[in-house]
Amino acid sequence: MNRNDDPKIGGRGHEPWYSFASAKARLLAVWRDLIRVNSSDRPWEMPLAAALSSGLPLMVGAYFGRMDYGLMSSLGGMVFLSLPNSSLQHRMMMLLAASFGMVACYAVGALTQFWPAVMIAALTLIAMVVNMICRCYRLGPPGSLFFIMATAIAAYTPGRVEDVPLRVGMVALGALVACLVAFAYSLHMTRVAPPPPETQLPRPTFDFVVYDSVIIGLFVGVSLLVAELLQLQRPYWVPVSCLAIIQGASLRAAWSRQMHRILGTAVGLVVAWALLSLPLNVWTLSLVMMALSFGIETLVVRHYASAVVLITPLTIFLAEAPHLGQGYPAVVIEARFLDTVTGAFIGALGAVLLHNQRIRPLLSRWMRAVLPRRVN
Repeated sequence: MNRNDDPKIGGRGHEPWYSFASAKARLLAVWRDLIRVNSSDRPWEMPLAAALSSGLPLMVGAYFGRMDYGLMSSLGGMVFLSLPNSSLQHRMMMLLAASFGMVACYAVGALTQFWPAVMIAALTLIAMVVNMICRCYRLGPPGSLFFIMATAIAAYTPGRVEDVPLRVGMVALGALVACLVAFAYSLHMTRVAPPPPETQLPRPTFDFVVYDSVIIGLFVGVSLLVAELLQLQRPYWVPVSCLAIIQGASLRAAWSRQMHRILGTAVGLVVAWALLSLPLNVWTLSLVMMALSFGIETLVVRHYASAVVLITPLTIFLAEAPHLGQGYPAVVIEARFLDTVTGAFIGALGAVLLHNQRIRPLLSRWMRAVLPRRVN
């Protein structure tokens, strides 16, 4: 073969992978992905119902002067996002199962907070099991995200052992509110927009269900371990950010989501700073959080980075609202950005093991050999 025809050397008609034109094309592809706005047929009723599911518990907490209880219940209300687009019976059955899972995840996080090593192991195991269940039943986004978030937040919410039943009960009440809202929402939506006909779920494969879930769980656990070793002030958000990135459908999707999340968080911190500067009381705070929830569910299917801009202040309020008015040092904003960047890069590394076609078959064969035969 002629030397000039070798694409590795850069002959005519070929651009080497390290050329300026190739790098420019990749940067342009990243930029186009960042600015692309997707179309969506999501009805406005869905973001409204999601805002009510998480916002009504906040209103009740504000009325009784216990915003901390309202925040716990609001976290349980996030289970509404697991509602599938199916028949009324199937919707409620799946949501009740998801509610049980949310309460169980929160309880595990609350019970293991007193032993850091056990907490990390528990979060790793929960991430594996919840991802396996979500993949077996083909649950769409956000998948296991809020179950892992509930576990992590519970693990870093200060309290005593005797407080655990009350805290778990508050989350269960929030999930109950979500089920009631979901029932009313489903009665309306199944009438005005009948769900698509039910189809048989594809047979789950080992790689899709077991391999992916084990890798995701391990990296979620590693991200929390790294956060503990770095002694980050709010380590609970590191595994959440890691999970949000590693769940990408492909390596390119994971990298794209990483860029969206980091840039969206940077802008979201500015929004959070502006909101924290306002003289918010418990009522206005509840309304702001409901508005943020509505905006997130409206934007997340259209432009992920824009949704992250609103997710950032919402999650800061979820964690810091009980201390509102006691002074918000810049360290809160800085810690939030550091947590996101740390989790995003660990998630991107995990995405390599998930999607790299050289590494994946080797690890998959090793995993099949180690795990019991019935799992294969």
